[in-house]
Order: sequence, then C-alpha cells, then structure tokens
Amino acid sequence: MRKLVGDNCARFRKERGLTQEQLSDLCGLSQQYLSDLERGKRNPTIVTIYEIALALDVTHVDLVSPD
Repeated sequence: MRKLVGDNCARFRKERGLTQEQLSDLCGLSQQYLSDLERGKRNPTIVTIYEIALALDVTHVDLVSPD
C-alpha cells in the first residue's frame, strides 16, 4: 500500500508539472516527507492522504487505487 500511494502521488504530481517542493508548499508537508513517501518509505495516515489529494486536485481514492 505504501508503494502504491507513493507511485500514485509521484504520477499525479508529475502530470501536473509540480516539483516535490511545490507540492510541499501546497499540502503543508515537508519535501523530505514527500520524497520518502514517493519511494515507499513512509506509511501515510488518512489525513496525510487527504491533504495530498486536495493539493493534487484528485480524490483520496485516486491515491490508493491501482492505475
């Protein structure tokens, strides 16, 4: 699940032309946290998933669904 969320986060971020730093500013999480998340090293909470989804303009379900 960590890998899935991280892969989806990276994919949506890149589709929107955002850097990790830009996404960090939008969602209020550190760039290091987002880097770890995208590499599957973090276990995000539902609140974190929700905040990232809002920043990426996707649903929280999009972040946990296989593409």
